[in-house]
Amino acid sequence: MSARPFLHSTALLILLLTGCTVSNPAKYYSRAEAKKPYDALIVPGMPYTDDGGVHIGLKARLVWAVHLYRKGFADRLIMSGAAVYTPYSEARIMREYAVAMGVPREHIILDEMAEHSTENMYFGYQMACAAGLKNVALASDAFQVKMLKPMQRRMTRELGVNIDLLPLVRDSVSDLFAATNPVFDPKVALVPDFVSIVERESFWRRLRGTLGRHIPWEDAEQCSPAQAGR
Repeated sequence: MSARPFLHSTALLILLLTGCTVSNPAKYYSRAEAKKPYDALIVPGMPYTDDGGVHIGLKARLVWAVHLYRKGFADRLIMSGAAVYTPYSEARIMREYAVAMGVPREHIILDEMAEHSTENMYFGYQMACAAGLKNVALASDAFQVKMLKPMQRRMTRELGVNIDLLPLVRDSVSDLFAATNPVFDPKVALVPDFVSIVERESFWRRLRGTLGRHIPWEDAEQCSPAQAGR
């Protein structure tokens, strides 16, 4: 199934919520720069389509994450996203994109469980935890970072972990964004027997997932709060 309805509705939502973004991304950057290096950065995904390729919003997230990696903000990137609206694993597409930009494949961890933004943070952290990576941040666009602030607070309440947020600072990656057009094989990200979330779940169940209502908090990997964050 095409992801166009999802992407169109996302664009409309952003237009309706103009101003609902982090107002000063540079402030977050400065704070994170003082705390780096992190063990890993979680990078949330977006759908990939064989007719549209990498969406401009996903490209922005990936360019931002690779920029931070090159600047020494983290030793690992956790690409987070299942095959949700299209038969391509978002995490695998992002890995191939980052590898084509020069990130070593062994420095990339995949989370292929997350189907919603809140789950990107939860399952991304669980993958970090399982790999022994305690000090984690999340890198994304300013709109998504703003939307994930409540989830950030809940992660602290439920798991005793502080996941720093790194919203995109556009001016710092504008040249890299313009110069980036990597070539990779998307077929490695195809998921057999794929069924779109639209066919698997009702609108209301998907909305609950967006709000983080399907997250299995009781099964969470318990990283030591003393080690998580700084």
